[in-house]
Order: sequence, then C-alpha cells, then structure tokens
Amino acid sequence: MPKANVLLLGAGAVGARAARQLVEADDVARVHIADPNGDRRAAVVRSTGDKARDAGVDGRDVRGRIDAVLLAGPVGTHLAPARDHLRQGRVVVSCSDGVDDAKALLDLGPEAEARGTRVVVGAGFSPGLSDVLVRHAARRFEVVDEVHVARSGTGGPACARAHHKALTGWSMDWRDGGWQQRRSGSGRELCWFPDPLGAQDCYRATLPDPILLVPELPGVDRVTARLAATRRDRLTAHLPMLRRPHPEGLVGAARVEVRGRRQGIQDVVVFGILDRPAVAAGATAALALRWALEGRLPAGAHGLAAIEDSTAFLAALAEVGIKAAVFEGSAV
Repeated sequence: MPKANVLLLGAGAVGARAARQLVEADDVARVHIADPNGDRRAAVVRSTGDKARDAGVDGRDVRGRIDAVLLAGPVGTHLAPARDHLRQGRVVVSCSDGVDDAKALLDLGPEAEARGTRVVVGAGFSPGLSDVLVRHAARRFEVVDEVHVARSGTGGPACARAHHKALTGWSMDWRDGGWQQRRSGSGRELCWFPDPLGAQDCYRATLPDPILLVPELPGVDRVTARLAATRRDRLTAHLPMLRRPHPEGLVGAARVEVRGRRQGIQDVVVFGILDRPAVAAGATAALALRWALEGRLPAGAHGLAAIEDSTAFLAALAEVGIKAAVFEGSAV
C-alpha cells in the first residue's frame, strides 16, 4: 500500500499534536497543514518536521493526491469540508465534540458507504478515546445495559469555549429506547477520575457522546454523558468566559462506566484515562485516520465505538504514552 498524503485542517492544540503523530508514522508520506492563522500554521509546520507542508488557509491550493483529511478546527466548521472531501472519495476524520457536527457528519454515512470510504466522527479525547474504552468494556458482557461517560478538562482555547457553552442548552440522554432532553447544568453527580484528579462534581451537558454510542450498542437501555464543572462554571455558562483559556489545556481525564450482564450475572466495568486532553485527542485522531485508511474501521460514518479491535487500538496508543486505567474497587 502506498504511503498516504494527509490534509490537516486546523493547527490548534489538537491539530498540532495530531500532526506530530502523523509525521512520525511510517505509512504517511506528507502532512499538509492548513489554518487561517498564518503564524500558528507556520509554527506548526516548522516544528513538525520534513514531512510537513504549508497548505495555506484551507488547503484548496494543495497539488497532488490527498488520501485523507483530518478536521481539527473549531466546533461548527466541520460539515462543509467533510462533504467536499467525501465527494472526492477521501477518508474524513473529525475531532469535533459538537452535537450539531456529530449529527450532521453521521448523516453522511450512506454516501460514505456508497463511495466505499469512511467518515470518523468525534475522534478526539471524549468523545473518541472514551468511545474506544466503552467498546473495550462492552466486550466483557453478553448484554450491555448502561453506559455513563464523564470527562474533565479541555484541549485548548477552542475546546474550552465549547465546553463552557456546553453547560447551557440541553443534554441528550438515552433511556428505555428513546431520547430524553434534560437541561444542561443539572443532574449533579460525583464522579471519580484517576488520581490526582480524584472526585469531581459532574453535570449534564450538551455533549455528543450518547449520539455516537447508541447506534453501536444495540439494545442498550441507558446512555448518559456528563462534564466536570464548578459552581462558578455553571453560574457563568451563559456569559463570555471570564478568563482567557489555557493555550493547550492542563491535565484532564475521562471516565466510562459500563454496566451489563454475563452468564446472567450483572456487573460493572469502569475505565479511565488521565492525560492532557489535546495530547490524547491528537494521538487518537491520528491513529483513527491511519486505521481508516487501512480499512480497519467500518465503511460509512461512525464514532470510534464502532471499532472492532479495541485491544490493538489501545495498545497502539500505549506505545506513544497514552494509557488507560481500570478501576479495581468494588461496585456498590
């Protein structure tokens, strides 16, 4: 198989990390980096290595073959380029954690199947790596009854603004075969993340995780997603952010709790991940793109819970330092 040429749209915190992972991959020939911010784009190209190329504002001027496109721009900017590149038969991978982006990209599934290619939706930290952990946990059960996802931390300024906004509006919970809307910022629950983060209050939020997980878990009764937040976060969610976001985020975490039955006995599995969200998201997106090019992800439009070999995917991430943990306590 010839080495791939990749177009990366978005050179922010997640895009820069993904670019570094891609240029180090033996099966990638070139990484063309596009971003409206010329200084940021140039800095990423310079720091990434000989395989990196400046692709201008939106990559439209790139000459030659492009095999796959990684969308790492802000939430709300993914659908139009995904459509354009899908029409050209390219693999499309999106890091967006926006609900509208997820819904619209999943709707591209029939066209992607018809073209024999793949649209990977929500390939970031959470959703993304958290979806792989859900799939990995689900394999321990004959029947999956419930999935609960929680996350803490942000990947960069655009991600921080999206998370700030996610505490407004409505969350989508899956319960007993149907969708239920609940107000974001409600439903306080104490969730335990890997140390040193430990216990944090988490709330319903406008998150796409249930939308991506439900299609991949037939018969599941309940799927929820929550976001760690402080009282100040909830009180100021309707206002502009009071502080400038950290340029690359601090340490964050994701936690998945999967409940199900095996041999008629109910059990629970809890997995967690602790890392800088931008680092983990970039590594996850880059690996998802390479797997999609190799045909190791299903045709159509899916989240990463559709992955078949979750063990191999997690092992590949562990090789670049992204490691998951399993909760060894007792379920109450």
